[in-house]
Amino acid sequence: MLQFFKKYKYFGVTLLIISSVIISIIYSILKPKKILPIYQPAQVSTALVDSTIQYKKKYHKIGNFKLVNQNGDTITEATYDNKIYVADFFFTTCGTICPIMTKNMHSVQKAILMDKEVMLISHSVTPKIDTVEQLKRYAKANHVNSSKWNLVTGDKKQIYELARKSYLAVKTNGDGGPFDMIHTENFILIDKEKRIRGFYDGTNLEDIDRLMGDISILKSSYIED
Repeated sequence: MLQFFKKYKYFGVTLLIISSVIISIIYSILKPKKILPIYQPAQVSTALVDSTIQYKKKYHKIGNFKLVNQNGDTITEATYDNKIYVADFFFTTCGTICPIMTKNMHSVQKAILMDKEVMLISHSVTPKIDTVEQLKRYAKANHVNSSKWNLVTGDKKQIYELARKSYLAVKTNGDGGPFDMIHTENFILIDKEKRIRGFYDGTNLEDIDRLMGDISILKSSYIED
């Protein structure tokens, strides 16, 4: 009996390896691939969404815009045509969460620097303070690469409406003032069709890792298409 097992030992080991490979292949084929959700206003906290669209359950997209970046260049929705991009809201004089968010957005910039499909955009919620010159200084201090990352300023009403009617990412300050807003720590992932595909805590490194993973998932979905 012992001689029998010795004789077929290598055959058994080989068969075990082949079986393991076959099982792994079958598992990878049958395992469902992760698909990112498409977020609608009705799925997001009402505190972040303008009351006029809180009911909306489908067809939500980022609206058209026309703003100016740190170099004085006009930035519109067309700048991001056929791009996956990450958006957030900040202001340059913020001393609380903004420095952390900017540092983490810079790490995203570093990761996607050579990726032609992915870009970044940060909107100022205090556009009167954040002039082009101020944004330029902030960009230089934080190593912003203007080919990948636009810091934008412009009409406050337009930024307010983008924040609450498009990106669903900013709160009002509750005092009833026109277009006053309190930015959140949210990073928002936008697909090539300008739909929201994810929200992430821009101050949390685990969420930044999750964002990078979701960017890869989103990119792979276009390869399959």
